[in-house]
Amino acid sequence: MDSRGLPTDGMRAVTLEEHGGPEVLQVSEVDRPDPGGHEVLVEVAAASVNPVDTYFREGSYGVEEFPFTPGVDVAGVVSEVGDYVEGFEPGDPVYGTGIGNGTYQGGYAEYATVPEDRIVTLPDGVDLVEAGAAGVAACTAWRALVDHAALDPAEFCLIHGGSGGVGHAAIQVGAAVSARVITTAAPEYHEALSGFGAETVFDYGRDDLADAVLDASDGGVDVVLDHRLDDYMQFDADVAVPGGRVVGIGENSPDPAFTNDGAARSKDVNYQFMSMFNTPDIRVLLNGTAHLMSTDALSIEIARSYGLDEAAEAQRAVMEDSFLGKLVIEP
Repeated sequence: MDSRGLPTDGMRAVTLEEHGGPEVLQVSEVDRPDPGGHEVLVEVAAASVNPVDTYFREGSYGVEEFPFTPGVDVAGVVSEVGDYVEGFEPGDPVYGTGIGNGTYQGGYAEYATVPEDRIVTLPDGVDLVEAGAAGVAACTAWRALVDHAALDPAEFCLIHGGSGGVGHAAIQVGAAVSARVITTAAPEYHEALSGFGAETVFDYGRDDLADAVLDASDGGVDVVLDHRLDDYMQFDADVAVPGGRVVGIGENSPDPAFTNDGAARSKDVNYQFMSMFNTPDIRVLLNGTAHLMSTDALSIEIARSYGLDEAAEAQRAVMEDSFLGKLVIEP
């Protein structure tokens, strides 16, 4: 038995036995997993709480078998490696994403197995809790702005919702490539977002937002990162320069549309819809964002931290509350 009274091969994990609301989440004593041949067993330091975690819980996204542990992100220390794993050793600090997705058990646990192609070693000095919060948010920001938009220095980049997980990471990714970042947020977050590297911050609720963006960008933005296409798809076309690039990462309603697509056609605006999980090699994103964290070019703001037994409240909060940055679970 260990110091918690659990068998030495056991652990605590958040599990669900059926789809439903946050109340279906419970903390269970389960067997500690053994890593497969191409897997790494991680002692979890932190796992971020993402909206996508709630989709697997409530059933919008499928789960192969129950009981299921959510949590697509993870950071911690390598405990064991599979027989065919190369490049990882017990004791290595690591950071990964793409688990807790219906196929693999997730990071809301004391230990998690991660396929070796979804995890990287962290550089010295990167905080494990901050890395655990980064995952989907930081990698989505990198994939959108670096891979899809090919954001260049001195280009104007509009990031909707700069206080969110992806938004505040994207501000810093944009600043790291010396782009001129414009973002929107509630007034209480403006000072913090300027500190992250935003050149201009606007209240997203102002009536003249389009005019303000056009004035701040000398006539139009080169790149837009949009997390609410159902609200801003037309807006993005209206504020883009000819040849502008819009990267859409999400929406609240699955039927975004133009009210006047001529604004997009007349300027040859390019719309790229993306999911970070379609990335050919997610380790490229993980290594890139880990490097930014190691050089202090990227800092993930931790809004709140929760224990395993508070996972239901954390999943409620991620969908309903306003906050700057990310929520994390620390087992």
